[in-house]
Amino acid sequence: MITINENFMKLQAGYLFPEIGRRVGAFAAENPDAAIIKLGIGDVTEPLAPAIVDAMHKAVDEMALSSSFHGYGPEQGYNFLAEAIIENDYRSRGVELGTDEVFISDGSKCDTGNFQEIFGLDNVIAVTDPVYPVYVDTNVMAGRTGGAIENGRYGGIVYMPCTAENNFVPALPTEPVDMIYLCYPNNPTGMVASKEELKKWVDFARENKAIILFDAAYEAFICDPEIPHSIYEIDGAKEVAVEFRSFSKTAGFTGTRCAFTVVPKELKAYKANGETADVNAVWNRRHCTKFNGVSYVTQAGAAAVYSDEGKKQVAETIAMYMNNAAVIRKSLGEFGYDVYGGVNAPYVWFKAPNDMGSWEFFDVLLNKVNIVGTPGVGFGASGEGYFRLSAFNDPDVVKEAMARFAKL
Repeated sequence: MITINENFMKLQAGYLFPEIGRRVGAFAAENPDAAIIKLGIGDVTEPLAPAIVDAMHKAVDEMALSSSFHGYGPEQGYNFLAEAIIENDYRSRGVELGTDEVFISDGSKCDTGNFQEIFGLDNVIAVTDPVYPVYVDTNVMAGRTGGAIENGRYGGIVYMPCTAENNFVPALPTEPVDMIYLCYPNNPTGMVASKEELKKWVDFARENKAIILFDAAYEAFICDPEIPHSIYEIDGAKEVAVEFRSFSKTAGFTGTRCAFTVVPKELKAYKANGETADVNAVWNRRHCTKFNGVSYVTQAGAAAVYSDEGKKQVAETIAMYMNNAAVIRKSLGEFGYDVYGGVNAPYVWFKAPNDMGSWEFFDVLLNKVNIVGTPGVGFGASGEGYFRLSAFNDPDVVKEAMARFAKL
């Protein structure tokens, strides 16, 4: 008799964004003439930069010739991309890495969800609340948590509330934890962490033999020169942290799919007998077993992000999105909302009016002014009563959305 992995039965509801899509689809079917503005899911709207497109066209032409055709590539990614990543994203910030510490993949969502596989099920995870749902759901699926409890939470997880009262900066856990998920710039709140704040986490992890799973998918949107782009800018972080990066929001690869994970060789975990295990080697083994690598054409396009023209073109698009964030932040503030984020990240997080619940406000926005956002409670119990808007859209669309907000 075939049996199911009953850990999947613990999941309380459908994944957040498909649920949003379901509700929007139902509304659109009933209101076919409604001009719906979508500022919910963090999908980009601008096309790939010309330098990226040119590089991909050239790579496709190479694939048409036997002399330059590429079949299976290295599962970890081509060195030409890893070297460009190291030179531009790390060495420029004083961080040295080897190409065998950079693993090219098809997305940070996959990597942040998959990395937990290489750790024992008895490890205790700690997550900020609100949190990107993938961190929690994949650990539930693996069997590392208990069942569902109140407020959409799960037993066996240490939740670290992030609210306006603590300026959305979580306190260090007061109980033992082994795996700590941090995301900065933060999805969903759009807030950032200073070097001093990250140092506290690195010191905590070193003292407690814990590991930090650091999601830096939005680092390219940081405007403040005092805010670190990488956790490896903190002394000692290579001993305790894995870092996830993505080309999705940075360079418009949401549909093209390319990302990377950095796993330093200094990083250690422990066997049951107390002996150390090299996390880099274990992840490499898992990566090679379950992943065939990102296509050569895609990696050629990703490498073009670091060309002189690519850097300029990508920066222009990021600036446009951040201008959208500034418009949203300024407008909502003028309308009387309590607003957070949107300065070093493409997300604006705000309090729903009149003590409304998150999903209640979602329905108000959709039905009254035909705007789609993301209900904060979908990211965790501490997100109840909050709402997120994405800056990924055309500037004129964003201005129209704010004009509609003024009518609420």
